[in-house]
Amino acid sequence: MNVVFDIGNVLIHWEPRALYRKIFASEDEVECFLGNVCTSDWNLEQDRGRSFTEAVAEATARHPDHAEAIAAYHHRWAETIVGPIAGTVAILEELAARDVPLYAITNWHQDKFRETRLRYPFLGLFRDIVVSGDERLVKPDPAIYELLLQRNGLAASSSLFIDDSLKNVKGADAVGMTGVHFTTPEALRVTLTGLGLLQD
Repeated sequence: MNVVFDIGNVLIHWEPRALYRKIFASEDEVECFLGNVCTSDWNLEQDRGRSFTEAVAEATARHPDHAEAIAAYHHRWAETIVGPIAGTVAILEELAARDVPLYAITNWHQDKFRETRLRYPFLGLFRDIVVSGDERLVKPDPAIYELLLQRNGLAASSSLFIDDSLKNVKGADAVGMTGVHFTTPEALRVTLTGLGLLQD
């Protein structure tokens, strides 16, 4: 069985609030900014490959009063990375030790991912990582899952996909992979042990 991981919020904790809690005085201000200015839909276009320079300019044109905070999304982006999710990294390392074929598909801006990859050596355990920004495709588009499968000669029926986003899990299911919705490392360990991929 091939095991395919999502990376953000499965192996690495990504949280823009970690940055904006340093910029705004209250939680309400943080939520208002992320809900109306640098939104998840806006960020998804960076995951699709749009440059951060273009993204900052677009958002600043809409919200010039927030120019400095918008620019921080780009220039202080590293502060949105809280750190590794230790329990899942341990699972990844155990699977690697058992010679389980490991792959990843991540919605991540290509340049920001390359910066992040340098910080986390465990990402080197993957045989291949499909990065949305490089491919101009984002999950749950079926094409991004099919790209990984075709590029590596993998059968969907022999591939397990793990993601914290239920819609991305359903996207994997739709192309014939076995989707697993990630909630906690402990729950993932139970699932993988039940499938015989980890030892009890």
